[in-house]
Amino acid sequence: MTTLPHMRFGMLSQARVQFKTSRRVSSLYCTPPFPRPFPPEAIFLHRVRFAFTPSNAWLLYISEVRILFYHTRSGSLTNFARRTYYFVPEVAKNAFSSIRSLQELASYAMVLIVNTITQKVIAGVYQGVTTVELDNLAAETAAYLTTKHPDYAILAARIAVSNLHKETKKNFSAVISDLYNYVNPKNGRPAGMISKQTYDVVMANAETLDSAIIYDRDFNYNFFGFKTLERSYLLKLNGRTAERPQHLLMRVAVGIHGSDITRVLETYHLMSERFFTHASPTLFNAGTPNAQLSSCFLVCMKDDSIEGIYDTLKNCAMISKTAGGIGLSIHNIRATGSYIAGTNGYSNGIVPMLRAYDATARYVDQGGNKRPGAFAIYLEPWHDDIFEFLDLRKNHGKEEVRARDLFYALWIPDLFMKRVEANGKWSLFCPNEAPGLHEVWGAEFETLYERYESEGRARRTIDAQKLWYAILDAQIETGNPFMLYKDACNAKSNQRHLGTIKSSNLCTEIVEYSSPDETAVCNLASVALPSCIEGGRYNFQRLHDVAKVVTFNLNRIIEVNYYPVPEARRSNMRHRPIGVGVNGLADAFMALRMPFDSPEARELNKQIFETIYHAALEASCEIAAVDGPYETYEGSPASRGELQYDMWGVTPSDLWDWASLKDKIAKHGLRNSLLVAPMPTASTSQILGYNECFEPYTSNIYTRRVLAGEFQIVCPWLLRELVDRKLWDDEMKNQIIANNGSVQNISGIPDDIKAIYKTVWEISQKKVLDMAADRGAFICQSQSLNVHLQSPTTPQLTSMHFYGWKKGLKTGMYYLRTRPAAQAIQFTVDQGMLKKSQTTSIKGAAPPPPSLSPSASSRVPATSNASATGSLLRTVAQQETSGNVERSDSLPSVTSSSSMDDSTAQTALTPLDEKTQKAIEQDPEFAAALQRQRERQLEQEKLMCSLENKEACLMCSA
Repeated sequence: MTTLPHMRFGMLSQARVQFKTSRRVSSLYCTPPFPRPFPPEAIFLHRVRFAFTPSNAWLLYISEVRILFYHTRSGSLTNFARRTYYFVPEVAKNAFSSIRSLQELASYAMVLIVNTITQKVIAGVYQGVTTVELDNLAAETAAYLTTKHPDYAILAARIAVSNLHKETKKNFSAVISDLYNYVNPKNGRPAGMISKQTYDVVMANAETLDSAIIYDRDFNYNFFGFKTLERSYLLKLNGRTAERPQHLLMRVAVGIHGSDITRVLETYHLMSERFFTHASPTLFNAGTPNAQLSSCFLVCMKDDSIEGIYDTLKNCAMISKTAGGIGLSIHNIRATGSYIAGTNGYSNGIVPMLRAYDATARYVDQGGNKRPGAFAIYLEPWHDDIFEFLDLRKNHGKEEVRARDLFYALWIPDLFMKRVEANGKWSLFCPNEAPGLHEVWGAEFETLYERYESEGRARRTIDAQKLWYAILDAQIETGNPFMLYKDACNAKSNQRHLGTIKSSNLCTEIVEYSSPDETAVCNLASVALPSCIEGGRYNFQRLHDVAKVVTFNLNRIIEVNYYPVPEARRSNMRHRPIGVGVNGLADAFMALRMPFDSPEARELNKQIFETIYHAALEASCEIAAVDGPYETYEGSPASRGELQYDMWGVTPSDLWDWASLKDKIAKHGLRNSLLVAPMPTASTSQILGYNECFEPYTSNIYTRRVLAGEFQIVCPWLLRELVDRKLWDDEMKNQIIANNGSVQNISGIPDDIKAIYKTVWEISQKKVLDMAADRGAFICQSQSLNVHLQSPTTPQLTSMHFYGWKKGLKTGMYYLRTRPAAQAIQFTVDQGMLKKSQTTSIKGAAPPPPSLSPSASSRVPATSNASATGSLLRTVAQQETSGNVERSDSLPSVTSSSSMDDSTAQTALTPLDEKTQKAIEQDPEFAAALQRQRERQLEQEKLMCSLENKEACLMCSA
């Protein structure tokens, strides 16, 4: 290695050169060309290292960046800052094939990386700048370039992770010791963040655990996954992050398995290699003094009294404090105006009570400002306060009758759906005057309900469709209430012998029995589905093995968990439910090049959940063979040989030996009452870099917000494919932005890519519901099923809800996701190029859907004939069975075309004049203005329709 005799003012073209070809590694120091003005005393040396892969393909990364300042008086160089940046991209890998030497590769690297990242870092250099600040700036700069190539996200993460590594201790045992011995500097009192048990295990096995950790795996996170970990999951000392991601995973493994080092290392390696992840509360709290590791709590209102209401409120606060999400059933709370014997007064109903719960949810956040508190309130639709309940989250109205920080859900009996379908009457009751309705389901509920009707106990009787219309109106405005079907949840539950299940949880995937003295609990973890793809094929045996480890872990969590209320411990120890979920189903389809709505994707979806259910049952049976079945196993459907798919009337495939498994269960029983529950995985899937749970991508380009700012992200699978096919450039990016994240109307993209990268707005919701029902036969709890309708109308929602109900789904809808009528102005892109892209898209796009036309406001003629309106819903049912429930822009209308006003129809069919049409094609801004004008006209007609014809127009197509 040689050093040049003089270095002056950063003007050197090359400072050091080193070749070690015998070791198949070469490195080169060089300075990039910097823009002026630039501090004359600074010299930047970049060491670029190249290594060969087994296939002799080049891998490039900047392994070291030195910033040196030249002191003019002394003539010496000061090593001002030194940082290691890792970059392992396939950036423009096709260009590498034309590079003939290391020197050319180095030159190419400098143009590629230094001119895009380093120059921006240089702009932030000042005398006294810290290396941490430089690293953060470099990471953020790289993250902003993610739309150039997906590997910039990897580069950003590696810079950020490298920075963290330099600011934290390496040895796991040393970090645990610091956390355990922490003293609060403000009062001088011990404030250890690690439990005594965890500390003792780590100290006793320090050498084994320290040597097992592979820190290079920290670099496998992308920038946004790492930032999520850094913000909320890694433990901190005095406001500074003390843990590395690998420390977190080892802490979780030790916190779960304690001194069972074999299980500790198994869990650590599978999590470290991103095969699965535990839920957020487990990552937050494992190994800490108050290790509350459960995600979901299903609370039953203790009693319809001040004591019962506030005892329940206190329990909710204690659960939220320790990072638990809450589902609360309030079916037994008396309605407004109900007599109160103790005070000789009358009840104010559920609204004032829920405002107290709303304030508590805001105040008691999860885990100390890690996540906001979250309560979902469940109510059956026969309650007399149901209309006030539906308005609680709306944006308008009096503030004193709103509680917008709660989430709302309906626990719907089949009888209500039947009455809506038949356009029948629906009676509303006060639970104080018609007791017991929430304690029964199925035929028993229908018998009791009809008896109360015949006895005249109803507060009022309304058209069932009037309430249905109010439900849909609330969903379109707020996305709430969630829809769960009471009878399906009870009939298809392995806990149905315990009593009536009264609610689900915050995210609608947990369906467990609760009572005043039992708060249902569930511990969650999710399998990363793309991790089981090997050689272009799905490895079901690997998925089976991982799911069994997850099941063992969740069982162990039941034992070591800290329970914030005694009712939770009692329930969890008796019934031992767990929830195994998934993340990255859409990513798995993309990795295997399967369109989300293809027959092969539908089949893989079934096989994945059949595998997970079989693995969880097998693991639970193996634990039961050693520790015995759970306490309330006898009398359960499983004890009688009835598994989840039997309750659905489905025959499993021959992928696994179900007969042999049933024999084992008959012999040993099960350790867990419930096993599979696909949850939303909103945070944990982001950490792993995959899409949420089983959902399709909502867009191929989107904005992600972290503390550092907002970053544009392109779907990494799509971006890699476009880069590989040499189709990616700024014009392509702007075309995707102009098409709101869709690639369907971009002429330069091949059809096979368009099929694979459909967004959820372009996938038939009927197929989404079909896939939910397919996997439902292997889900013994339920699933967090969102519904996506671009511009929802009441007919679309009616068709969708009835289709899901008749498919036997337990959760009919978690959130209703919609898109705004007008898109935000896209300031951050080249407006000239964007305008050109929009013009191209308008010319090449299909005509707008009929729903954008004024004819969409046609409405059902006013009629008092119940059979006439009822026949409309029967038409929906007929359309469902014939497979006509399509995606959001083509779901069948409840209103038949013959009912449309003739003059309105003629207006809808009148074409635009030639001058207007030409203006639309030439000027996207004019087209957008015209679109807004049409939308305003439509909204005005919808308003007039609802004001003039509210009672008869319950199924208005507007």
